[in-house]
Parts: sequence; structure tokens; C-alpha cells
Amino acid sequence: MAECPTDLINEMFLRLRATTLVKCRVLSKPCFSLIDSPEFVSSHLRRRLETGEHLMILLRGPRLLRTVELDSPENVSDIPHPLQAGGFTEVFGSFNGVIGLCNSPVDLAIFNPSTRKIHRLPIEPIDFPERDITREYVFYGLGYDSVGDDFKVVRIVQCKLKEGKKKFPCPVEVKVFSLKKNSWKRVCLMFEFQILWISYYYHLLPRRGYGVVVNNHLHWILPRRQGVIAFNAIIKYDLASDDIGVLSFPQELYIEDNMDIGVLDGCVCLMCYDEYSHVDVWVLKEYEDYKSWTKLYRVPKPESVESVEFIRPLICSKDRSKILLEINNAANLMWFDLESQSLTTAGIECDSSFTADILVSSLVLGCKGDPTQAQRRKDQMVQKGNKRDGFLSKGFKLKL
Repeated sequence: MAECPTDLINEMFLRLRATTLVKCRVLSKPCFSLIDSPEFVSSHLRRRLETGEHLMILLRGPRLLRTVELDSPENVSDIPHPLQAGGFTEVFGSFNGVIGLCNSPVDLAIFNPSTRKIHRLPIEPIDFPERDITREYVFYGLGYDSVGDDFKVVRIVQCKLKEGKKKFPCPVEVKVFSLKKNSWKRVCLMFEFQILWISYYYHLLPRRGYGVVVNNHLHWILPRRQGVIAFNAIIKYDLASDDIGVLSFPQELYIEDNMDIGVLDGCVCLMCYDEYSHVDVWVLKEYEDYKSWTKLYRVPKPESVESVEFIRPLICSKDRSKILLEINNAANLMWFDLESQSLTTAGIECDSSFTADILVSSLVLGCKGDPTQAQRRKDQMVQKGNKRDGFLSKGFKLKL
């Protein structure tokens, strides 16, 4: 039988989802080498991002991850949290097929659900006294530095002081992890950034303080609070230079009472909502141009929910006529038709404990396969070895 040309194999493999490619590694040594090569991993990811093939919705529960294929909602896969340690594991970001996991501010990992490859971050202590730290006052961010070709995790910790010991501004610590260096470093804060932390923000956020990535920057929103914090603010972290700054947005949004931040079609977006009426979505079309902020559309409150406590656009449809929205939680995933301004359910069933994100099928971080399967094979080999040893001890005696 004639051998299949290498170029043809490469082209065929580029069209497959990452979970299939993990299995194809055992076909031959050349297949193993090809799929594990950095060039192929990059090409495979680039094709996924350009074509939108094999995109998944990641449903994030406190003890379970679930992936649902966007084009085939009937294809569902459950993945136990690999970092689970008796409590609730948080998922604090998704980028290029990799997600961030944490059990506590010092127990973190990055994980590829498609290949089941996990990288646990080295423990990095928080410099504040332990009695002044709670996990609720920690902001996280997962991003990829395209300049330095490096995944990074940012951890921002607010020090929770007792009532009589409050300081202005609130003490805050920023540290960043580099996957390439496998180490943490402290980020020095300018005074202009420190004064933004005039209060504790956790209870004001519609959802935990997870950063969103656009234009090689991570972004978090610091919402206003009547009588305490006058204006909304958006902080940005440059993944290449480690600089921290502020992102400008329209003045009319500075005093919005309900506002959150997200990403839509590669652009920063802001959601401003009246919980009993509607949600306005603003988009920064050109990142460097403050004047390019545009109110893109208004979404009416669905009749199926009492109020809108949280809303986030996830992705545009391939024909760009609809936008997939998460409303309150993943139990309310709906397509918003831009022309008719109507909402229809996405047909994905889950309970209200799940939240949603978009996951790309990628080989980033490399391949390892399912760790539970690997352990099962290892246990089987040990059992076979024990049986063989038992047989030898019963049937033969070695003469020395």
C-alpha cells in the first residue's frame, strides 16, 4: 500500500478537533511527532480561530466542567475538575483553549479540557497577614502575551482590614505568573492606580472579578457605589510590559449603576442594564480610539426571567446575524437576532449553578491524554506484574 504524503496527513490533521488528535498520537511515531510539534499546535489553533470550527461552550459548575459543541448541542462531554480538593473550584478565564482554575489564591492551575493537560502553578504567598485575606477579595486574570509568546496569570489581592483599621486607599497587591518562566513576580503600582482601590469591590461585581482579554491587555471593571465610589473605572494590564493603566469610556457611562465588562468579536464591550427592562451593549471598535465607542444594540429582558442580574455576550453566529447571550447564568443561553431584536433559546440544558464561556478546541499546553485513563492503565500494569510475580513464586524457584 502506498504511503500517504506527509503534507496530506498534516492537512487532514489540521481539520480534526483536539480530542481526536490526542488519540491519533498513538498511530505511529511520525504522527506522534507531528501532533506534538510546536509548529503544528500553532497552525491547528490558528485554523480554529480563523474558521470557528469545533468551538465549544464551556459550562462551569462548582464540581464539574461540561463542554457542549456550539454547532452540535447534543454532543456533550463531562470533565471532572482536575484541581478539585474537597471544595468548590473556580474557573477564572478561558483563552486559546486553556482555562484558569483555582481552589484558593495560592492553589491555582491552567488546564486544557481538550487534551486534559494541566500545569499547576507554584505556590506564591500573599504578603498580607493571613487574618486580613479572604478569597472573595481577589481578582484573577488569565491571558496570553502574543509579544512574548507566554501565558500569564494575574492575581490582584485586596487586604481586608477591620473597621477601625481601614486605610485610604485599601492595601492591594499585584503579582503575575509567567508560564514560560514558571515563576511569579510582583508588579509595582503607581499611585494613580493605587487610589482607584478606595473600597472593596467584590460585593459590587455582578460576577467574580475575572479579567477579560483584548489587544494583549487584561481588563477588570471597578464599579461605582453610591455614597462611597463616585465613578465606574476600568483598569487594564499590559501582558507584554506589565504596565497597569485605565481604559477610557464614554462619560455618560461613568455613573451607570449596573455595568459589567466583556468581549465581543475581539472587542471590549460594556453591558449597562436595567434589571427589569433591558440591557444596552457598548463596543470599543478600535482599541486605541476612544471615540470609537458605540452603543451596538439594546436587548429587552426575556419574559422567561424575572430580572436581569447579569448578562454577557459570548460569541457571534457564523453569519453574524445573531449573538449568543448568557443571561443570569448558563441555564439561560439565548440567541439574540440583530435584525428582529428577538430572543430564542439556544437549546442547551443545565441548571442555574453553571456559568458559561467559549472554549476553543486546541492542543495548547501539549498533549497528555485523560489523566484518569493513564492512572487506570498504570494500575492494570501493576496488577499484571503482581500476578506474574505470584506465578513465578509458585511455579519456579531460582537457583543461584
